[in-house]
Amino acid sequence: MSSIRAFCESPNVSVNLTDPEIPTYLRQLFDRAVAAADPAKVLAQFLPAPPKGRTLLVAAGKAAASMARATELAWPKEEPLTGIALTRYDHGMTCERIEVIEAAHPVPDNRGHEAAQRLMKEVAQLGEDDLLLCLISGGGSALLALPAEGISLEEKKAINKALLMSGAPIGEMNTVRKHLSAIKGGRLAEVAAPAQIVTLAISDVPFDDPSTIASGPTVPDPTTVADAQELLARYEIAIPESIRTHLAKPDAETPKPGAATFDRAEFVMTSRPADMLDAVVQSCREEGHEVVTLGADIEGESRVVAAEQAALALSGSKQLILSGGETTVTVEAGQPCGRGGRNCEYLLALAIALNGAPGVYAVAADTDGIDGSEDNAGAMIGPETLKRAAEAGLDAQAMLDGHDAYTFFEKLGDLIKTGPTRTNVNDFRAIWVS
Repeated sequence: MSSIRAFCESPNVSVNLTDPEIPTYLRQLFDRAVAAADPAKVLAQFLPAPPKGRTLLVAAGKAAASMARATELAWPKEEPLTGIALTRYDHGMTCERIEVIEAAHPVPDNRGHEAAQRLMKEVAQLGEDDLLLCLISGGGSALLALPAEGISLEEKKAINKALLMSGAPIGEMNTVRKHLSAIKGGRLAEVAAPAQIVTLAISDVPFDDPSTIASGPTVPDPTTVADAQELLARYEIAIPESIRTHLAKPDAETPKPGAATFDRAEFVMTSRPADMLDAVVQSCREEGHEVVTLGADIEGESRVVAAEQAALALSGSKQLILSGGETTVTVEAGQPCGRGGRNCEYLLALAIALNGAPGVYAVAADTDGIDGSEDNAGAMIGPETLKRAAEAGLDAQAMLDGHDAYTFFEKLGDLIKTGPTRTNVNDFRAIWVS
């Protein structure tokens, strides 16, 4: 039995890991984080009772297929259940009663557009005795690609790309997306009325705002057109005349809290970043670790967050620093941009700030298995990272400045690749200080 396995099976006993064992243990913590939000384990307990009429399932997001499959397994066989699960390419899984459609993320494509049109037509046919069971997870906003009337998909894609490069937090990005959409910001609920609406959501956003998760297709939108216009101006995002014209129309405003649209709508959070982090924190404390938890709602520029957490790691000793949330990466106009991802950028900045400090290791990865738009979940660093990079001819600071952190860790062989996890409760970060 390895010392790591013995360590994990011996609660309340602190065992010192050797340097070679620490990266394996940190990777194991990431796997625990993912497992804590597995729809197969957590979703069934939140399912509503079948209605008098039929049940239409609409799922959107990186966890859409796994949430749909978990529903199928728990739903009574004799009760009708049909629907569509719209997920990212390679995130699908086999379902029996639900059609799974894969489309592009984070920039939408025609498949997502066509699927959104289809499901809106089906939702519009629901009656008072029917149930719309909406399963929402991170990524749903880009996948539900149905621009408002007068806006083309290409125009919506261009705005989406600009928002992704702007460094705007997810809540601000989705404020703009909601006001350019025919399905987000409560619009899906408008079409579903008078049917009963139950939304089960996996949160991938800081502070778990229901209207931000997948841009809240079935919940009231507290943001306004004026908010969207201000954000577009603040981030200097050029908009075509069609979008300017749309935002000037009264019907560009989304349905607000208190609207009759939501009289029969219920929203339930099945998994949150805080639940994921709490599960890992508890398991680490049971194993005897001194755990410092910074919370699951950290936002900010990746390299700034890295500098702050490096300072914390260097100020203490023998501790495990855990956090979640969603940082951002800002790419200025004309600035070089290689292959990145917010977790890799965070780790490269962290390694530079730590400057080879002995006994300090870290992991940062996205629980959905995809760091940004690359094929990795994240990466790992240790005391030798910068030394190994220099020996390989890599200029760490230049690669950070060029937002090329993926390439940095790829050349070192330190990327974490899990493939799609089919869940999404945002990022997990752990810093081990010996």
